[in-house]
Amino acid sequence: MTKAITAALLYVAFVLGANPLWAETPDRAVLLEARQGDMRKLAIHEEARAVPEIKVFDSDGAEVSLAEYRGKTILVNFWATWCAPCRKEMPELNALQKELGGDDFEVVLIAVGRNPAPAITQFFEEAGIDALETLLDPKQNLTRQVGIFGLPVTILVNAEGQEVARLQGDAGWHSEPAVDFLTLYLDRPTN
Repeated sequence: MTKAITAALLYVAFVLGANPLWAETPDRAVLLEARQGDMRKLAIHEEARAVPEIKVFDSDGAEVSLAEYRGKTILVNFWATWCAPCRKEMPELNALQKELGGDDFEVVLIAVGRNPAPAITQFFEEAGIDALETLLDPKQNLTRQVGIFGLPVTILVNAEGQEVARLQGDAGWHSEPAVDFLTLYLDRPTN
């Protein structure tokens, strides 16, 4: 019986280690349990999902793909200037980028649909958004392919470029529960 239990435990360890979603992050069950506050709305996928390499645009009109962020975990927020919940959570995302942003984590904004550059600039100035820039998906090509049908939606993309979790609606992204959850996911000590 002991050999059977040992074999089963080794099998589970192998399966979890071989799954790219969980290979270098805490166990999914630990992450599910760690969700507190607004993070309870975060749906953690059982299996990582491919993110299409559809191009969006930077503020200068140059094409950008989320594949360019491979090697770092990104929190991708789909938003619009006309979306009140999007505007509400933007200062939280800005503060999160200031606290956790770096070589292995970045907050990436994607403005969905018609968002004139002057409106984005004005909103960023009014809201004090100084640590973030936004990409643009004016024809909503990436937005549709990722399955975004309302705003805001935020997806957590692992370093391999796969979606591992999704939150529909706004959240307190710089709240203690959010920072603790992301720190656990990134496996970094808190300050």
